[in-house]
Amino acid sequence: MEASRPADVSHYLGVFRRHWWIALVATGAGLGAGAALTSALPKVYESSTAVLVQALDQDTNASGGRTKGSVNLDTEAQLVGSGAVAAKAAALLRSPRSPLELAKSVSVEVPANTTVLVITFKAGNPQEAQAGSHSFAEAYLRNREETAQSGLDQQIKTLTTKIKQLTTTMTGINARLSRALKGSPDESNLQSLRNNSQNQLNGLTGRLNELTTTTVGAGSIISDARLPETPISPNGMVNLATGGMIGLLFGCALAFLRERFDRRLRTAADVRDRGRVNVLAALDERTTPHFDDVLQPYGAGGRVFNRLRNEILATLRPSDQVIVVTGASRGSAATLVAANLAAALARTGSDVVLIGAHLPDSVMDAAPLARMLGVSAVPGLSDLLAGRVGLARALQRTPRIPSLRVITTGGAATAAGLMQSQRLKDTLETLRRQGGYIVIEAPSTSSSADAQSLASLADAALLAVELRRSRRPALLDAAEQLQRVGTPLLGAVVLPRLSGPRVAEATAPAVTLAPSPAGDKPHVDRGAAALDNPMSDGDLTQPMRFPTNTMSAAEKAAKAAQAEKAAARSAANEKTAEKPQVRPRSGRVADEITAVIDMSGLKDELVKESTSTDGTAMDGDGK
Repeated sequence: MEASRPADVSHYLGVFRRHWWIALVATGAGLGAGAALTSALPKVYESSTAVLVQALDQDTNASGGRTKGSVNLDTEAQLVGSGAVAAKAAALLRSPRSPLELAKSVSVEVPANTTVLVITFKAGNPQEAQAGSHSFAEAYLRNREETAQSGLDQQIKTLTTKIKQLTTTMTGINARLSRALKGSPDESNLQSLRNNSQNQLNGLTGRLNELTTTTVGAGSIISDARLPETPISPNGMVNLATGGMIGLLFGCALAFLRERFDRRLRTAADVRDRGRVNVLAALDERTTPHFDDVLQPYGAGGRVFNRLRNEILATLRPSDQVIVVTGASRGSAATLVAANLAAALARTGSDVVLIGAHLPDSVMDAAPLARMLGVSAVPGLSDLLAGRVGLARALQRTPRIPSLRVITTGGAATAAGLMQSQRLKDTLETLRRQGGYIVIEAPSTSSSADAQSLASLADAALLAVELRRSRRPALLDAAEQLQRVGTPLLGAVVLPRLSGPRVAEATAPAVTLAPSPAGDKPHVDRGAAALDNPMSDGDLTQPMRFPTNTMSAAEKAAKAAQAEKAAARSAANEKTAEKPQVRPRSGRVADEITAVIDMSGLKDELVKESTSTDGTAMDGDGK
């Protein structure tokens, strides 16, 4: 057996190919969820206002700040969402919402290398978004202007107070200077003090004049808010794409989980990797026949079995003769593989015996090998093991492959203990001494323990695996059963799920009744004379022909003899008395035909009735 190999890209592609519908359904569900989310979420509109911030005297930038210049725009951006600005914006909007709620809907962006603030406001409708953005920009400028004006007023007030103090001081100095003696030291000191005070007063007065004439410019709106046309949220395309992607990923995960826990074998790679069984041959739908077909040697399927034969012959030892073919599941896979393998071995000129060891439960189950190889269904293996016939009688040579002999499964019989009987061992030993190869078609390991019993008598085993029907545990169990009895497992033959047996063509009615008036004697059909003669097993079982265009001389002679015999029977039937004949039931055909009556006299009766209808005179006897 081969060890399990790591999966490659083709494995994952195969998983996706087998379970594509899961990914498709999940992707559709994701798209539907995205569409539902888009319709359920409230629409959000936003509008932006660009504000140019002008520097004021009291503005100071932090050392090492992100923005350059005298104005720290990061600080100003924070001030836009402050409570003071939000309160002014709420007053402008006349909104019932609280300033804190309004502040949560505003955001500020600072473009690089600019002194511009982009104030964005989000709302449930376009008008509110436009009004909110403009109101916050206006409230920010008013707050900044008020703050600057308040600082300016405070400076003017301070200067005014100092000027008043200096004026009072100057008045006192002047009064003292008027009382001082000229040329005295007090006069010179007071004169100097008055000069200093006058200079200070002049400076403060000049500064006050500047402040009182200063105009405060906090900034301006350079791009007012516009009415938004489309909402920014929810984004339908993004939601659909996200939902579809999530659905696809979820579907792929489900597909791989299904593949991981799916026990059915779907490809030959599953048999090799998951079942850990070497694959000797794999047939596809193009090369796999119906239930009752034997592949032509030069067809696509025949070449597969020819390669299988070569590999098996190269693997077997010189003393190995018996090959058992069993299935991993119920079905006809083992029968098909065993019949075609035996035919491929026989075409090399070797003597091959094919044994149908899958004992049937009814006569209908006994037909597959007989139909495939053109031999009689009975007697077979069940009759041989029960002691009703001998080996020579059970062996049947196939008409198309002279070196292939077949022992069919036989008629319905109780199979209990027959596969473990000494008679089967003796039969195999006798066939071994005759030379050649023995191919045993065994029941599946999952349906009967006979496969293990037959494998213990064989030299090698072959598993027939029907895809989509066989399961991994059954395959592992089959390999383990063969390993326990010590039979080497050569490998597996992989087939697709097989179709059922083809329905045979409808035959003519077995019983035909011809109405006749009193005194007329009905004719007996040709089949009645045929039923009088004893029929052999070969006559009861119609062999199915192989797909070939050749016919041997023996077959031509047999065909001509049958035609002559049919003509003789037809002539004898025409001379048969018109008295109804009923043939007693025989044991072999009692279940098939009860009576056969000819309807050839119906034509005369129809002619007579037609004559009567036309007015032809008829006597009382109807003649």
